[in-house]
Amino acid sequence: MSRNYNNLKKIKSLCYLTLGGSLSYQFIYFKKDFNGYYDNVLKPLSQRLDPELAHKIGVSAIKYGLFPTENFEDPKILKTKLLKYDLSNPIGIAAGFDKHGDAVTGLRNIGFSIIEIGSVTPEPQPGNPKPRVFRLPEDSAVINRYGFNSEGRDEVYKKIENIDKSVIEGGILGINLGKNKNSDDAIQDYSLGIQKFHDVADYFVINVSSPNTPGLRSLQNKQELSELLAGINKTLNNLSGKRPPLLLKLAPDLSLDEMKDVVSVISKKDTKVDGLIISNTTIDRSSLINQEHSNEAGGLSGKPLTNKSTEMIKTMYKLTKGNIPIIGVGGVFTGQDAYEKILAGASVVQIYTALIYHGPQVVTKIKSELAELLIKDGYTNVSMAVGKGVK
Repeated sequence: MSRNYNNLKKIKSLCYLTLGGSLSYQFIYFKKDFNGYYDNVLKPLSQRLDPELAHKIGVSAIKYGLFPTENFEDPKILKTKLLKYDLSNPIGIAAGFDKHGDAVTGLRNIGFSIIEIGSVTPEPQPGNPKPRVFRLPEDSAVINRYGFNSEGRDEVYKKIENIDKSVIEGGILGINLGKNKNSDDAIQDYSLGIQKFHDVADYFVINVSSPNTPGLRSLQNKQELSELLAGINKTLNNLSGKRPPLLLKLAPDLSLDEMKDVVSVISKKDTKVDGLIISNTTIDRSSLINQEHSNEAGGLSGKPLTNKSTEMIKTMYKLTKGNIPIIGVGGVFTGQDAYEKILAGASVVQIYTALIYHGPQVVTKIKSELAELLIKDGYTNVSMAVGKGVK
Protein backbone atom coordinates (compact mmCIF):
# COMPACT_ATOMS: atom_id res chain seq x y z
CA MET A 1 0.00 0.00 0.00
CA SER A 2 2.80 2.36 1.00
CA ARG A 3 4.70 1.53 -2.21
CA ASN A 4 1.61 2.26 -4.35
CA TYR A 5 1.10 5.57 -2.56
CA ASN A 6 4.71 6.59 -3.17
CA ASN A 7 4.43 5.61 -6.83
CA LEU A 8 1.28 7.69 -7.17
CA LYS A 9 3.06 10.67 -5.61
CA LYS A 10 5.92 10.27 -8.08
CA ILE A 11 3.52 10.10 -11.01
CA LYS A 12 1.71 13.24 -9.79
CA SER A 13 5.05 15.03 -9.33
CA LEU A 14 6.10 14.01 -12.82
CA CYS A 15 2.82 15.30 -14.24
CA TYR A 16 3.22 18.65 -12.46
CA LEU A 17 6.83 18.87 -13.64
CA THR A 18 5.82 18.09 -17.23
CA LEU A 19 2.97 20.62 -17.14
CA GLY A 20 5.19 23.27 -15.60
CA GLY A 21 7.90 22.66 -18.16
CA SER A 22 5.40 22.82 -20.99
CA LEU A 23 3.90 26.09 -19.73
CA SER A 24 7.38 27.56 -19.21
CA TYR A 25 8.32 26.62 -22.76
CA GLN A 26 5.12 28.18 -24.11
CA PHE A 27 5.77 31.38 -22.15
CA ILE A 28 9.38 31.67 -23.33
CA TYR A 29 8.33 30.94 -26.95
CA PHE A 30 5.57 33.60 -26.67
CA LYS A 31 7.98 36.20 -25.29
CA LYS A 32 10.96 35.50 -27.58
CA ASP A 33 9.14 34.99 -30.88
CA PHE A 34 5.56 36.23 -30.71
CA ASN A 35 5.13 36.20 -34.49
CA GLY A 36 6.19 32.57 -34.71
CA TYR A 37 4.11 31.66 -31.67
CA TYR A 38 1.03 33.29 -33.17
CA ASP A 39 1.47 31.59 -36.54
CA ASN A 40 2.25 28.15 -35.14
CA VAL A 41 0.13 28.01 -31.98
CA LEU A 42 -2.44 30.77 -31.52
CA LYS A 43 -3.65 31.02 -35.11
CA PRO A 44 -4.36 27.27 -35.54
CA LEU A 45 -6.10 27.25 -32.14
CA SER A 46 -8.25 30.29 -32.94
CA GLN A 47 -9.28 28.86 -36.31
CA ARG A 48 -10.69 25.79 -34.51
CA LEU A 49 -12.93 27.94 -32.33
CA ASP A 50 -16.36 29.23 -33.22
CA PRO A 51 -15.68 32.48 -35.17
CA GLU A 52 -17.70 34.70 -32.83
CA LEU A 53 -16.06 33.21 -29.74
CA ALA A 54 -12.62 33.68 -31.32
CA HIS A 55 -13.57 37.30 -32.04
CA LYS A 56 -14.49 37.92 -28.40
CA ILE A 57 -11.28 36.30 -27.15
CA GLY A 58 -9.24 38.40 -29.58
CA VAL A 59 -10.82 41.65 -28.37
CA SER A 60 -10.23 40.63 -24.75
CA ALA A 61 -6.60 39.71 -25.42
CA ILE A 62 -5.98 43.15 -26.93
CA LYS A 63 -7.94 44.88 -24.15
CA TYR A 64 -5.87 43.27 -21.39
CA GLY A 65 -2.54 43.66 -23.17
CA LEU A 66 -1.92 39.93 -23.64
CA PHE A 67 -0.39 40.64 -27.04
CA PRO A 68 2.92 42.50 -26.91
CA THR A 69 3.01 46.23 -27.58
CA GLU A 70 4.19 46.96 -31.11
CA ASN A 71 7.99 47.18 -31.29
CA PHE A 72 8.02 49.43 -34.34
CA GLU A 73 8.49 53.17 -34.50
CA ASP A 74 6.38 54.66 -37.27
CA PRO A 75 8.78 56.22 -39.79
CA LYS A 76 8.31 59.87 -40.75
CA ILE A 77 7.19 58.89 -44.24
CA LEU A 78 4.01 57.37 -42.75
CA LYS A 79 3.00 60.51 -40.86
CA THR A 80 -0.11 61.99 -42.42
CA LYS A 81 -3.19 64.11 -41.83
CA LEU A 82 -6.86 63.14 -41.85
CA LEU A 83 -9.50 65.82 -41.51
CA LYS A 84 -7.91 68.12 -38.91
CA TYR A 85 -5.82 65.47 -37.17
CA ASP A 86 -2.12 64.60 -37.38
CA LEU A 87 -1.54 60.84 -37.45
CA SER A 88 1.62 58.79 -36.92
CA ASN A 89 0.56 56.37 -39.66
CA PRO A 90 -2.38 55.87 -42.06
CA ILE A 91 -3.57 52.46 -40.79
CA GLY A 92 -6.77 52.05 -38.77
CA ILE A 93 -9.01 49.35 -37.40
CA ALA A 94 -12.43 49.32 -39.03
CA ALA A 95 -15.69 49.38 -37.09
CA GLY A 96 -17.06 45.96 -36.25
CA PHE A 97 -13.98 44.63 -34.51
CA ASP A 98 -14.28 46.53 -31.23
CA LYS A 99 -18.03 47.00 -31.22
CA HIS A 100 -18.40 48.15 -27.63
CA GLY A 101 -15.26 50.25 -27.00
CA ASP A 102 -13.51 47.61 -24.91
CA ALA A 103 -10.01 47.73 -26.40
CA VAL A 104 -9.27 51.29 -27.55
CA THR A 105 -5.94 51.65 -25.75
CA GLY A 106 -4.85 48.12 -26.66
CA LEU A 107 -5.57 48.71 -30.35
CA ARG A 108 -3.40 51.84 -30.31
CA ASN A 109 -0.65 49.86 -28.57
CA ILE A 110 -0.49 47.26 -31.37
CA GLY A 111 0.03 49.99 -33.96
CA PHE A 112 -3.28 51.41 -35.22
CA SER A 113 -3.52 55.19 -35.50
CA ILE A 114 -7.28 55.21 -36.19
CA ILE A 115 -9.47 53.31 -33.76
CA GLU A 116 -13.09 53.19 -34.87
CA ILE A 117 -15.53 51.53 -32.50
CA GLY A 118 -19.12 50.41 -33.09
CA SER A 119 -21.53 50.37 -34.63
CA VAL A 120 -23.15 51.73 -31.48
CA THR A 121 -26.94 51.93 -31.32
CA PRO A 122 -28.93 54.20 -28.98
CA GLU A 123 -30.50 51.33 -27.04
CA PRO A 124 -28.97 47.91 -26.33
CA GLN A 125 -29.93 45.19 -28.79
CA PRO A 126 -28.76 41.58 -29.23
CA GLY A 127 -28.39 41.58 -33.01
CA ASN A 128 -29.31 38.65 -35.22
CA PRO A 129 -29.62 35.01 -34.05
CA LYS A 130 -26.47 32.85 -33.91
CA PRO A 131 -24.60 31.51 -35.78
CA ARG A 132 -23.95 34.80 -37.53
CA VAL A 133 -20.24 34.74 -38.42
CA PHE A 134 -18.62 32.38 -40.94
CA ARG A 135 -15.00 31.96 -42.04
CA LEU A 136 -14.18 31.32 -45.69
CA PRO A 137 -10.45 30.50 -45.42
CA GLU A 138 -10.05 29.56 -49.09
CA ASP A 139 -11.10 33.10 -49.94
CA SER A 140 -9.40 34.85 -46.99
CA ALA A 141 -12.86 36.16 -46.24
CA VAL A 142 -15.57 36.36 -43.60
CA ILE A 143 -19.34 36.59 -43.84
CA ASN A 144 -21.08 38.21 -40.90
CA ARG A 145 -24.66 39.10 -40.15
CA TYR A 146 -24.21 40.43 -36.62
CA GLY A 147 -27.03 42.92 -37.12
CA PHE A 148 -25.73 45.80 -34.97
CA ASN A 149 -25.39 43.84 -31.74
CA SER A 150 -24.68 46.65 -29.32
CA GLU A 151 -24.53 47.33 -25.60
CA GLY A 152 -26.12 50.71 -26.30
CA ARG A 153 -24.77 54.24 -26.12
CA ASP A 154 -24.83 54.60 -22.33
CA GLU A 155 -22.75 51.48 -21.61
CA VAL A 156 -20.25 52.21 -24.37
CA TYR A 157 -19.86 55.80 -23.21
CA LYS A 158 -18.98 54.63 -19.70
CA LYS A 159 -16.07 52.63 -21.14
CA ILE A 160 -14.52 55.43 -23.16
CA GLU A 161 -15.39 58.67 -21.36
CA ASN A 162 -12.23 58.64 -19.24
CA ILE A 163 -9.72 57.38 -21.80
CA ASP A 164 -6.54 59.41 -21.48
CA LYS A 165 -6.09 60.94 -24.94
CA SER A 166 -2.32 61.09 -24.36
CA VAL A 167 -2.34 57.28 -24.44
CA ILE A 168 -3.54 57.36 -28.05
CA GLU A 169 -1.36 60.33 -29.01
CA GLY A 170 -0.76 60.36 -32.75
CA GLY A 171 -4.05 58.50 -33.17
CA ILE A 172 -7.76 59.27 -33.15
CA LEU A 173 -11.01 57.72 -31.91
CA GLY A 174 -13.99 57.40 -34.24
CA ILE A 175 -17.51 56.45 -33.20
CA ASN A 176 -19.50 54.51 -35.79
CA LEU A 177 -23.22 55.00 -35.19
CA GLY A 178 -26.07 52.68 -36.13
CA LYS A 179 -29.83 52.74 -35.74
CA ASN A 180 -31.86 50.33 -33.66
CA LYS A 181 -33.50 47.57 -35.67
CA ASN A 182 -37.04 48.41 -34.56
CA SER A 183 -36.66 52.17 -34.74
CA ASP A 184 -38.64 54.10 -37.34
CA ASP A 185 -36.78 57.37 -36.76
CA ALA A 186 -33.24 57.14 -38.14
CA ILE A 187 -32.53 60.85 -37.66
CA GLN A 188 -33.32 60.61 -33.96
CA ASP A 189 -31.22 57.44 -33.52
CA TYR A 190 -28.11 58.92 -35.12
CA SER A 191 -28.66 62.25 -33.34
CA LEU A 192 -28.86 60.53 -29.95
CA GLY A 193 -25.46 58.99 -30.60
CA ILE A 194 -23.95 62.32 -31.61
CA GLN A 195 -25.33 64.06 -28.52
CA LYS A 196 -23.95 61.29 -26.30
CA PHE A 197 -20.44 61.00 -27.71
CA HIS A 198 -19.60 64.44 -29.10
CA ASP A 199 -17.23 65.29 -26.25
CA VAL A 200 -15.12 62.13 -26.70
CA ALA A 201 -15.35 61.43 -30.45
CA ASP A 202 -12.70 62.67 -32.87
CA TYR A 203 -15.12 61.89 -35.68
CA PHE A 204 -18.52 60.28 -36.26
CA VAL A 205 -19.51 57.73 -38.88
CA ILE A 206 -23.08 57.40 -40.08
CA ASN A 207 -23.46 53.74 -41.03
CA VAL A 208 -26.23 53.44 -43.62
CA SER A 209 -24.61 50.59 -45.53
CA SER A 210 -24.67 47.44 -43.41
CA PRO A 211 -26.64 44.71 -45.22
CA ASN A 212 -27.67 43.16 -41.90
CA THR A 213 -30.34 45.62 -40.71
CA PRO A 214 -33.55 45.56 -42.74
CA GLY A 215 -34.12 48.78 -44.68
CA LEU A 216 -30.83 50.39 -43.64
CA ARG A 217 -29.25 50.51 -47.09
CA SER A 218 -32.29 52.36 -48.46
CA LEU A 219 -31.02 55.37 -46.47
CA GLN A 220 -28.38 55.73 -49.21
CA ASN A 221 -31.14 56.64 -51.69
CA LYS A 222 -31.02 60.30 -52.72
CA GLN A 223 -34.17 61.56 -51.01
CA GLU A 224 -33.77 59.58 -47.80
CA LEU A 225 -30.06 60.41 -47.54
CA SER A 226 -30.79 64.10 -48.04
CA GLU A 227 -33.37 64.12 -45.26
CA LEU A 228 -31.14 62.10 -42.95
CA LEU A 229 -28.04 64.26 -43.39
CA ALA A 230 -30.05 67.48 -43.08
CA GLY A 231 -31.35 66.33 -39.70
CA ILE A 232 -27.93 65.13 -38.52
CA ASN A 233 -26.24 68.38 -39.57
CA LYS A 234 -28.80 70.32 -37.55
CA THR A 235 -27.91 68.21 -34.51
CA LEU A 236 -24.20 68.82 -35.04
CA ASN A 237 -24.69 72.56 -35.52
CA ASN A 238 -26.66 72.80 -32.26
CA LEU A 239 -23.95 71.13 -30.17
CA SER A 240 -22.32 73.16 -27.45
CA GLY A 241 -18.56 72.98 -27.77
CA LYS A 242 -16.71 71.18 -30.53
CA ARG A 243 -18.33 69.82 -33.70
CA PRO A 244 -16.65 66.51 -34.56
CA PRO A 245 -16.26 65.78 -38.29
CA LEU A 246 -19.01 63.68 -39.88
CA LEU A 247 -18.25 60.76 -42.20
CA LEU A 248 -20.61 58.61 -44.25
CA LYS A 249 -19.95 54.88 -44.76
CA LEU A 250 -21.12 53.54 -48.11
CA ALA A 251 -21.88 50.10 -49.53
CA PRO A 252 -19.62 48.76 -52.32
CA ASP A 253 -22.67 47.58 -54.26
CA LEU A 254 -23.88 51.03 -55.34
CA SER A 255 -24.31 51.67 -59.07
CA LEU A 256 -22.58 54.61 -60.75
CA ASP A 257 -25.85 56.55 -60.80
CA GLU A 258 -26.35 55.90 -57.10
CA MET A 259 -22.82 57.12 -56.39
CA LYS A 260 -23.53 60.29 -58.35
CA ASP A 261 -26.69 60.80 -56.30
CA VAL A 262 -24.70 60.47 -53.08
CA VAL A 263 -22.18 63.06 -54.30
CA SER A 264 -24.95 65.48 -55.25
CA VAL A 265 -26.34 65.23 -51.72
CA ILE A 266 -23.09 65.52 -49.75
CA SER A 267 -21.91 68.46 -51.86
CA LYS A 268 -24.68 70.72 -50.50
CA LYS A 269 -24.12 72.84 -47.41
CA ASP A 270 -27.12 71.59 -45.43
CA THR A 271 -26.42 67.90 -46.15
CA LYS A 272 -22.63 67.90 -46.24
CA VAL A 273 -20.23 65.38 -44.79
CA ASP A 274 -16.57 65.87 -43.95
CA GLY A 275 -15.43 62.51 -45.30
CA LEU A 276 -16.42 59.14 -46.74
CA ILE A 277 -15.63 55.58 -45.72
CA ILE A 278 -15.45 53.26 -48.71
CA SER A 279 -16.57 50.65 -48.25
CA ASN A 280 -18.74 48.45 -46.06
CA THR A 281 -19.14 44.71 -46.68
CA THR A 282 -20.62 43.40 -49.93
CA ILE A 283 -23.57 41.15 -50.75
CA ASP A 284 -21.83 40.03 -53.96
CA ARG A 285 -20.78 36.36 -53.91
CA SER A 286 -19.65 36.00 -57.54
CA SER A 287 -15.94 35.38 -56.91
CA LEU A 288 -16.06 32.94 -53.99
CA ILE A 289 -14.26 29.59 -53.95
CA ASN A 290 -15.81 28.40 -50.68
CA GLN A 291 -19.17 26.74 -51.28
CA GLU A 292 -19.95 25.68 -47.72
CA HIS A 293 -20.86 29.18 -46.53
CA SER A 294 -21.13 31.16 -49.77
CA ASN A 295 -24.94 31.27 -49.60
CA GLU A 296 -25.08 32.51 -46.01
CA ALA A 297 -26.87 35.83 -45.68
CA GLY A 298 -24.76 38.75 -44.51
CA GLY A 299 -21.92 41.01 -45.54
CA LEU A 300 -18.78 39.60 -47.12
CA SER A 301 -15.40 41.08 -46.13
CA GLY A 302 -11.80 40.19 -46.95
CA LYS A 303 -9.90 39.60 -50.18
CA PRO A 304 -12.96 39.26 -52.46
CA LEU A 305 -13.66 42.91 -51.60
CA THR A 306 -10.15 44.24 -52.31
CA ASN A 307 -10.52 45.33 -55.94
CA LYS A 308 -14.21 46.19 -55.65
CA SER A 309 -13.64 48.71 -52.87
CA THR A 310 -10.50 50.14 -54.52
CA GLU A 311 -12.40 50.79 -57.76
CA MET A 312 -15.20 52.48 -55.83
CA ILE A 313 -12.66 54.69 -54.03
CA LYS A 314 -11.27 55.72 -57.40
CA THR A 315 -14.74 56.50 -58.76
CA MET A 316 -15.80 58.54 -55.74
CA TYR A 317 -12.47 60.38 -55.71
CA LYS A 318 -13.13 61.43 -59.30
CA LEU A 319 -16.77 62.37 -58.66
CA THR A 320 -15.82 64.51 -55.64
CA LYS A 321 -12.77 65.94 -57.46
CA GLY A 322 -10.65 64.87 -54.52
CA ASN A 323 -12.29 67.45 -52.25
CA ILE A 324 -13.73 65.00 -49.69
CA PRO A 325 -11.30 62.86 -47.67
CA ILE A 326 -11.79 59.11 -48.04
CA ILE A 327 -11.01 56.31 -45.61
CA GLY A 328 -10.41 53.20 -47.71
CA VAL A 329 -11.42 49.83 -46.33
CA GLY A 330 -12.03 46.39 -47.81
CA GLY A 331 -9.60 43.53 -48.31
CA VAL A 332 -6.41 45.23 -47.10
CA PHE A 333 -3.95 42.44 -46.23
CA THR A 334 -0.61 43.89 -47.39
CA GLY A 335 1.23 47.14 -47.81
CA GLN A 336 0.53 46.86 -51.54
CA ASP A 337 -3.23 46.66 -50.87
CA ALA A 338 -3.04 49.78 -48.70
CA TYR A 339 -0.88 51.59 -51.27
CA GLU A 340 -3.31 50.86 -54.09
CA LYS A 341 -6.17 52.34 -52.09
CA ILE A 342 -4.11 55.44 -51.33
CA LEU A 343 -3.20 55.84 -55.01
CA ALA A 344 -6.92 55.45 -55.79
CA GLY A 345 -7.75 58.41 -53.53
CA ALA A 346 -7.89 57.18 -49.93
CA SER A 347 -6.17 59.43 -47.39
CA VAL A 348 -5.90 56.54 -44.92
CA VAL A 349 -7.00 52.89 -44.84
CA GLN A 350 -8.59 50.52 -42.34
CA ILE A 351 -8.30 46.77 -41.89
CA TYR A 352 -10.43 44.12 -40.18
CA THR A 353 -10.41 40.66 -41.80
CA ALA A 354 -6.61 40.66 -42.12
CA LEU A 355 -6.40 40.98 -38.33
CA ILE A 356 -8.66 37.94 -37.95
CA TYR A 357 -6.53 35.76 -40.22
CA HIS A 358 -3.03 37.06 -39.44
CA GLY A 359 -3.09 38.54 -35.95
CA PRO A 360 -1.66 41.77 -34.51
CA GLN A 361 1.67 41.47 -36.33
CA VAL A 362 -0.10 42.21 -39.63
CA VAL A 363 -0.34 45.88 -38.60
CA THR A 364 3.44 46.33 -38.51
CA LYS A 365 3.81 44.27 -41.69
CA ILE A 366 1.42 46.49 -43.64
CA LYS A 367 3.06 49.67 -42.35
CA SER A 368 6.63 48.61 -43.12
CA GLU A 369 5.66 47.39 -46.61
CA LEU A 370 3.77 50.63 -47.30
CA ALA A 371 6.75 52.73 -46.21
CA GLU A 372 9.02 50.81 -48.60
CA LEU A 373 6.61 51.33 -51.50
CA LEU A 374 6.35 55.08 -50.84
CA ILE A 375 10.14 55.41 -50.72
CA LYS A 376 10.55 53.33 -53.89
CA ASP A 377 8.23 55.64 -55.83
CA GLY A 378 9.88 58.80 -54.57
CA TYR A 379 7.22 60.05 -52.16
CA THR A 380 8.26 61.69 -48.91
CA ASN A 381 4.89 61.29 -47.19
CA VAL A 382 1.54 59.55 -47.58
CA SER A 383 -0.37 62.69 -48.61
CA MET A 384 1.78 63.07 -51.73
CA ALA A 385 0.56 59.72 -53.02
CA VAL A 386 -3.17 60.23 -52.44
CA GLY A 387 -5.07 59.98 -55.73
CA LYS A 388 -1.92 59.72 -57.87
CA GLY A 389 -3.27 56.56 -59.53
CA VAL A 390 -6.45 58.29 -60.70
CA LYS A 391 -6.52 59.40 -64.34
